[in-house]
Amino acid sequence: MCRARFLLTAILAAAFAAPLSAQSAPSNFGEEISGQFEGSARKLVALAQAMPSDTYLWRPMEGVYSVARVYTHISRYNYMYPDQSLGIESPMGPTEYGRWEEEVFDKDKIVEILSASMNHVRAVIDQMSEQELSKPTHLYGREVGQWAVLLQLVTHMNEHLGQAIAYARMNQVVPPWSS
Repeated sequence: MCRARFLLTAILAAAFAAPLSAQSAPSNFGEEISGQFEGSARKLVALAQAMPSDTYLWRPMEGVYSVARVYTHISRYNYMYPDQSLGIESPMGPTEYGRWEEEVFDKDKIVEILSASMNHVRAVIDQMSEQELSKPTHLYGREVGQWAVLLQLVTHMNEHLGQAIAYARMNQVVPPWSS
């Protein structure tokens, strides 16, 4: 009995241990990721616009991102993921998008940068076919399907959307979509 259970466990483990790169994109993944991205992108830009200019240097405590840095950080990764993992060059170049996090604090400039980064991701998603989404690439040292890069991008945005919402509420700003 113990041997049969071990054998069954080994067979099941082998069946589910296929490398991520061998997995194709889920059907209609492009549509689904586009919808998820759009919901988050609209909220982030609306919240960035709703935050008063004088809150952009605010941070809840030392050692954590300021309001400005949250939005420039999101923008940076919106260019970086497609550039580094999908081979889609950033129109900004890595020097430019790496500089924003440290040097840009003006609300209007940050909203412009954030909006442009969202448009870049939209173009990336729109140009990828279902077949391309299944092609292998590398992300954080792992071989994955290209679809996993887009999933990571949206997951990253959503993590910082939550942070931006908390920052807004701490500054008595109600997110525009929740009022």
